[in-house]
Amino acid sequence: MSEKYKPAYPRMAQLKTADDLRNYLTKNSIDLPFDDTLLPPTESPFNRPIPLKSGQTIGNSLCILPMEGWDGTLDGRPTDFTRNRWKKFAISGAKLLFGCEAVAVCHSGKANPNQLVMNDETFPDFVELRQLLLDEHTAAFGQTDDLVIGLQLTHSGRFCKPKSHKAFESKILYSHPFLNSKFGMEADYPTLTDDEIDRIIEQYVEAAVLAQKAGYDFVDIKHCHGYLGHEFLSAVSREGRYGGSFENRTRYLRNIVAGIREAAPGLGIGIRLSAFDMLPFKKGPAAVGVPESADQYPFAFGGNDNGLAPDLTETKAFLSLAESLGIQLVCITGGSPYYNPHLMRPALFPPSDGYLPPEDPLLGVKRQIDVTNELKQAFPELVFIGSGYSYLQEWLPNVAQNVLRNDMADSVGFGRMVLSYPTMPADILAGKSLVRNLICRTFSDCTTAPRNGIISGCYPLDMLYKKSPEAEQLKAIKESL
Repeated sequence: MSEKYKPAYPRMAQLKTADDLRNYLTKNSIDLPFDDTLLPPTESPFNRPIPLKSGQTIGNSLCILPMEGWDGTLDGRPTDFTRNRWKKFAISGAKLLFGCEAVAVCHSGKANPNQLVMNDETFPDFVELRQLLLDEHTAAFGQTDDLVIGLQLTHSGRFCKPKSHKAFESKILYSHPFLNSKFGMEADYPTLTDDEIDRIIEQYVEAAVLAQKAGYDFVDIKHCHGYLGHEFLSAVSREGRYGGSFENRTRYLRNIVAGIREAAPGLGIGIRLSAFDMLPFKKGPAAVGVPESADQYPFAFGGNDNGLAPDLTETKAFLSLAESLGIQLVCITGGSPYYNPHLMRPALFPPSDGYLPPEDPLLGVKRQIDVTNELKQAFPELVFIGSGYSYLQEWLPNVAQNVLRNDMADSVGFGRMVLSYPTMPADILAGKSLVRNLICRTFSDCTTAPRNGIISGCYPLDMLYKKSPEAEQLKAIKESL
């Protein structure tokens, strides 16, 4: 979708004063609290450290969310593009790097041919990536003893594309009434066997052992965005040890954690969780997103019976289990970029395979904040990282400060915003004014590019990408849409 189209909602940059924002929210009945002014750094909750039960301390309340760039080598190693992105994480000023990047535990589990993979052959590369983080962070801020670094481990499940940017080689747990056909699978497409799942669990443990050996503080056992871990939570129609009951659907997590505890004692474990889901959406009239039609929809983990609103009953049961397993770090997101991206990535400008926003994107921001708050109040001992803030743009610090002041989350996560403005967290922590011409405007080029087999990056604002040959490819693709 070209950024030339006229959005149905005002751009955030048009809301220049606190009164502008307040009047807009009031007029549209959006109950999104924010602080008119920001506190000085000595009083700011952004600079509040977070002690962990492991004995570590996260130095402040800002976090970098895991972002992959579709830019590794075919054998799963980082490239200069990868290292450039990780350098941005290091100089951001955030003291929690939640997973850094989605790293596949095996080649067949990659979401694209250029995804990073953790194995014996690539292990030295992950040692070097971590050292890059430490060196760059030390150069910028002087110390790393309060920097906590995780590695997100993943298997892409239904969305595996290990050999081609276009051809799925899906590994699914059950036949989905909408997603099978949406992504080119017959209703009788084969599902993973329990034995195959057992082997994937072993690969998670093997990758976690290597992550610990490479020096990472924790691994994120990814349970979000429709990938394999998330699909387990909705596998209500699956038979066998890994489907049906809540106990069976969480066996995957329990077995991975048990394996890591035995093979890599002392390694921290976190979870990035799609805490709620809804029906898949599709383009409707005028390309605006509309949900699929279903009277009953049992496949939305954290969703109600018709798949149109959150219901956090099972989400809370899952977090109770996670807490009992000794997991403390939980990063909250929602839905999937493949079938309802407006839930987890509110934006005015959708990616090429998306749809125009079916709601004011501020409602999507509010939904994620509200869900995270409800879960934080239910589990005060867990450390919750919120996400979905990018759409707020200039107003992110004002909303995030209100969230942290009121203990609605422990940390605020930055995703695509640091691709265009890597030092935005550091500027917020220091009480500096934001550099407006570096702020992400949610044009979604960082998603449109990889959806079309091109490396991900901020093509509108980052000169590394803006001047690259890939920028011309992306421009041609967008003009053809």
